[in-house]
Amino acid sequence: MEETKIFLITYFAALLGVVPPGLVNMTVAKTCVEYGKRNGIYVAIGASIIVFFQALIAVFLAKYIFDNPFVRNILLRTGLVIFIVLMIYFYMKARSDSHMKKHSKKANSNSIFKGMLVAVLNVFPIPFFVAIAAALNVGGGVSYDWSVMLFFVLAATLGTFTTLYFYIFSFWKIEDKSVVFAKYSNYFMAALMLVLVIITLIRIFYY
Repeated sequence: MEETKIFLITYFAALLGVVPPGLVNMTVAKTCVEYGKRNGIYVAIGASIIVFFQALIAVFLAKYIFDNPFVRNILLRTGLVIFIVLMIYFYMKARSDSHMKKHSKKANSNSIFKGMLVAVLNVFPIPFFVAIAAALNVGGGVSYDWSVMLFFVLAATLGTFTTLYFYIFSFWKIEDKSVVFAKYSNYFMAALMLVLVIITLIRIFYY
């Protein structure tokens, strides 16, 4: 019964946590529009694999990170640097793309590694899952309950993949507008990184 409660809470928390436009889900949408639905699914699978390990790390570090402002700030500052670099990258890429190229939409397993890389660069899920794990007391006490931990990690992974698949399905429906989306997606990603930089700075200095 306890495992079911933790699974449902974590699943819906992960599902809703990925709904706002972010680095991972917009990369999935961008890949889906430019390279096809199957490649978008591969990116989502790759990202979900990393989320599995991020949630597992969060369980072990829940109490330590939750009660340690220094570690939290280190994670935020790491994210800040990453977002600044990505913001510059997407902006320069948007400026350099003077004409659109036709991409092959053949399924490519490299998209899995692309999803894994993007998920690794996205450091926000770790503190997010740490907060959830601490609130649910997953892994609390002297000994770890491996069944509870497993339910927590699986719920985080499946919840993330569910939302990413929703993005794939939604953007696949506008495939006929892929040229317009691809033309401005890099500008959007750069703007998104700027927003994340601002949010991270606020969290560093005011929390």
